Order: sequence, then structure tokens, then C-alpha cells
Amino acid sequence: MAEDLRFELAILATVQGFYQKLMAESLGGPVPVPGGLDADALRHSEHELPNTLSQMYRWLHLLDMAITPAMLRQALTPDTDSEVAEALLRYFVRRREATDVNRDKTDLIVTFLYRHPRVPGQWEQSGYGLDGALPLSPFEIALIEILADTDVPSLPEEHVQLLRRFDPLREEVGRFRDFNALIDSGIIGRVRELKQWLESSFYHPGVLATVAAYNATFGKKFDELFEKALVEIKQFGQALEEMGGTILTTVDGVEVTVEHVAAIEQNQMLKADYGSTLEKFRRVSKLKKELDRRPPIRRPLMTSAARPTRAGGGNGAAAPKAAKVAAAKAAAAPAVFQPPAVTAQQISIEEAKLRRVEESIRVFVRVADPKYRQVVPMRFFNLTLTPAEADAYGAAFLEEKSLRADVARTLIRLVSISARISTELEELKRSQKMSSVWKLHADSVVVLLDMASTATEEAGSVANVAEQGGSGVAAKEIHESVQHLRARSDVAVKTLANVS
Repeated sequence: MAEDLRFELAILATVQGFYQKLMAESLGGPVPVPGGLDADALRHSEHELPNTLSQMYRWLHLLDMAITPAMLRQALTPDTDSEVAEALLRYFVRRREATDVNRDKTDLIVTFLYRHPRVPGQWEQSGYGLDGALPLSPFEIALIEILADTDVPSLPEEHVQLLRRFDPLREEVGRFRDFNALIDSGIIGRVRELKQWLESSFYHPGVLATVAAYNATFGKKFDELFEKALVEIKQFGQALEEMGGTILTTVDGVEVTVEHVAAIEQNQMLKADYGSTLEKFRRVSKLKKELDRRPPIRRPLMTSAARPTRAGGGNGAAAPKAAKVAAAKAAAAPAVFQPPAVTAQQISIEEAKLRRVEESIRVFVRVADPKYRQVVPMRFFNLTLTPAEADAYGAAFLEEKSLRADVARTLIRLVSISARISTELEELKRSQKMSSVWKLHADSVVVLLDMASTATEEAGSVANVAEQGGSGVAAKEIHESVQHLRARSDVAVKTLANVS
């Protein structure tokens, strides 16, 4: 009996030493130890073991309240002695408190032991059968030995059934190829709920072994996909900053700037507790989605913007002719603006501006007198809408999955791009004497021309569907808007070719 108490006290002393070091790092100085629990007193507590143990448990419980799972995650490094981690595991399994914090800390410790075996690769060997039972994994056998002196809980049949869900979950994790897909799957919440359902059975060696194997698989995949997503976002931000821009996009109504992206610390987020930082990970996922949904740049700008489109007949030869004139003038005058390649970053910035233009026009059309709603006052000019375009901006069915909604959204897109081109051309004329500002507006025109080319192609597809569906009027309305946008694009191409 005394030997058991001495062994238990040795475990608690190891935990105390680890906690003291952790608290000292957190507070910037040593933490006073209660009388009777310092190293010297513990060596001479042979005759007062029960009282010393009781006092030690109270002291560790107090320290526990100050130590969060995130602090524990950061403290458990590859250099941490396995004996310390094993002592921590024994301590938490002995306590077996039915709280999320106690379970999360146990979760972290057992996963640490799984990821850092004493002998590399020892958990990857085949399991062994005990007394004819199903083979146990090497890690579960190791946990049984570590917790041999601990009263572990029994495992009822309903919890055995819950445990069988982890293998399919591990397979699901292995299929993720994208950070957004992982976050959207809700697997983090599902697994957390599953662990809660296990209640006190969570501290059973078989459960801990299963959970640790799942955590290791999930953690590796999560870190890999998060790092990949963050690298792409940071590259986006760096490229935007080099262009002189500051706002990447809008997430949940808040503008995300280059500074916001630069401030994201990958290691700090990954070392934090998944539960407490899940909302941050979700925001990163939303930001990634905003950037991912920008269309790829498929064509050089000056040719693509002036290319005849499928939407409507019109003067298809005028656009190529304008492009040839622009190219000839560019060759004759070296000082003429040379359009750079359009990037996804630029598309992202312009999409945010287009959404604001769409919303401002929509608000005006809905509140204006019906007699005047087709003339929308813009910053430098009045934007004249066709009746069909005004109806589209005032429509209440834009979220529908229907032909009329597709037609309305197409008209809105064409008009908004045309309005943005007109605005940037005005800005371009007013900033010719300021080279740095002029270049920013010229770059915006370049991006808008590329978007205009894509929009007119998509509009042609919608017009064809409308025509085939017997809605020739809708197809004609789209053709008319395409012609207006094409005219604006031709003016923009000529302006870029002539303005230096």
C-alpha cells in the first residue's frame, strides 16, 4: 500500500514540475510552491503520504484552472520527455472529470504520445490478440501498461458502437483535398460531439488509442491543407501590395486588407486549440473561397476584350479593327501604356467594386420615381438604362434558379461592368499628370476589359438558352446590353492605345 502511494506521489510530483515550468514561462517568473510540496519536503513525507497526496491533488487542481488546453498544446513539444507525458496522462485519467477541458487536455496528451513513440514506427506494427480476443493495436497495449495502476472505466456496448465510427471518419479525412471542403464538412464538430457522447468511457485505453490515431490523421491533413490555403492567400496579398492595392476582398461584410493577411500567424493558429480558434479557421476558409471563385485568366487582354462575341449580331468586325489600331499605335510609340497580364488578385479587387456598383444602382432604381429610374446619377456621368435593365435591377427574383433570373443577372452584370469602365476612363483622363495614380486606373481598365470579354461570352450562352426556350424578347434585350458594353470596351481599348 505504501509503495502504491509513493508511486502515485512520484507521478504527481512529475506533473507538478511540468506545471511549475509552464506557469513560470507564462507569468515570467517562478510560482511559489505551498509548504510541504517542495522537492525537499516530498523526499521526507514517508509518514504523511495520504495527507501529502491530498494536498498535492488540491494544488494541482488549482494549477489546472490556470492552464488552458492551448497552453498545454504549446508546451508539449518533440523535446518533452515521454515520462512526463505519461505522468500527465495517468493524472488526468485518475481524475476523470466529466468536463470538456479535462477531456481536451487528455486528448492532447494521448495524441502527443501517439505522435512521438519511444521507438519510431512502433505503433505501425500489427496488433496482438489477448486471450483469443480481437487484436489490440500496439498503442492500446502500451496505454494498458501505462494505466495499469489506474482504475480505468468500463466500456459499455453503446460506447463500443460509437467507437466504430472513427474508422469511417479517418477515411473521410483522407479524401479531403481542399481546406474549404474540410471546414465545410463539419467534421470537427461531429467528432467533438462524438467524444462528448463517450462520457467517462473516453478515458478507457481502447477509446484513447482510437481517438489518438484519428487525431494524428486529422491533424496531419488539417495542417497540410491549412498551410496550402494560407500560402495562396499570402501570395495573393503580396502581389496585390506590389500593385499598390490594399483590399483583397470582403468577408462577412468586413474588408480584408493586405495587413490583415500579413498578420495571420500559421504556427500560432495551428498550436491553438481547434475548438477555440475554429471561428478564425472558418474566416480563413471564407477568404479562400472569395479568392477561389474568381475566374481564371485565360486570354491576353487587348485581344480578348476586343474579340467579337456570340451574344447578338452587331458590328463584329469593329472590335478586332480597334485592337489592330491599338496594337499599331503601341508599336509606333514606345511610351504608350503596355497592358500587363491580368491576375486573379486584380479580378478579386474589381469584383468587390462591381458588387458595390450593382448595389448602388439597385437601390436607386427601387426608390426612384418610375418616370426617372432609367437615368442613374453616377459620380462623373448619368448612366442610362434600357427598360429591361431597369426591370432587372428592380427584380425581386434574382436568387431564383430560373431563366428569368439568369437573364436579369446577366443584364445587371453587363451594365455594371460598362458603368465601371466609364468611371475608370474618367478617372484615367483626370490623372494623366500623376503617373502612379494613372497607372492604377489604367490597370483597372485592363481588368475590366478582360471581365467584359468573359461577361459577353456568358451572356451569349444565356441569350441562346432564352432563344431556344421561346423567349426571343429576353435574348434581344441581352444582345442590346452586349452592344452597349462592346461600345464601351472599344472606347477603352482606343483610350489605352492613345493615352501616355
